[in-house]
Amino acid sequence: MLKIAIIGLDTSHSIAFPRLMQAPDCPEAERVPDLKAVTCLRFETPFQNKEGLDKRQAELETWGVKVTENFDEAISDCDAIMMEINDGAYHLEYFKKVAALGKPVFLDKPLAGSLADGRAILKLMKKHNTRVWSGSSLPFCENFEKTVASFSEIQRGHAYGALGNAPAGDSLIWYGVHTFEMLQSIMGPNPLFVRAVETKSAITTVVEYDNGREGIVETIRGSWFYGGRIQGMAQGQPKMEPFTCDATFAYRDILREIKAFFLGGPAPVGMETTFEGLAMMTAARKSIETGKRVAVPKLSKG
Repeated sequence: MLKIAIIGLDTSHSIAFPRLMQAPDCPEAERVPDLKAVTCLRFETPFQNKEGLDKRQAELETWGVKVTENFDEAISDCDAIMMEINDGAYHLEYFKKVAALGKPVFLDKPLAGSLADGRAILKLMKKHNTRVWSGSSLPFCENFEKTVASFSEIQRGHAYGALGNAPAGDSLIWYGVHTFEMLQSIMGPNPLFVRAVETKSAITTVVEYDNGREGIVETIRGSWFYGGRIQGMAQGQPKMEPFTCDATFAYRDILREIKAFFLGGPAPVGMETTFEGLAMMTAARKSIETGKRVAVPKLSKG
């Protein structure tokens, strides 16, 4: 039984993951055994006030989770750490606290609220040799993974998803991460340039890759559906296939990946890849502000 410390209570994920570990009423098909949330560190952010935190604390306590405002108490008796903080502006602050503990870390999306913080997190990871990965649950939807795997070569990818309204920071980084990471799963690494436009209903981003390949990301306000289209080659023949993401078991599926990682398995997504997603979103925001095509920043550059 792996004992898990949850850092943060301002996101619904702080409830969703412990529920799958140990809630008595969790359906068997959704349960992920041999994990137990033992503690949760609570603190207010712009994403959740005291009343909301109190309600979440009460629910966690019914499942045997000790909720505390003391960091040392939160991490004193755990095997692994899940950083579940909605507000990316807090991620570097708390990663500094956990990076040197010698425990594996899952850093829930987004990686950080800014490129500078993202770079600092990766620098700390390397300095302390921290086992950490970060990402969205959407790329782990089974039908999406099967669609991507059915192509031998991909020329164009399109992903659409939600654009939530962040109480603080950049909404595109906070919620666009789901859709951008889907495009990353489709197109692979090394995006070169982006062009983005923001309207009342959406932010649409065109991403340029090498060899004339392109990707499109649509993040849509008020729409909570995820899907897209892939165009390329399969078995020597041209192929184009639409997909929708069935997120029914998305939390379960990513928690299974988290468990395997905590048990010593490789990270399913490298932190450099996660940083690249943050860089794409940052470039998209700059493109919106300038009206220009913007190069995707690299990890090693400013």
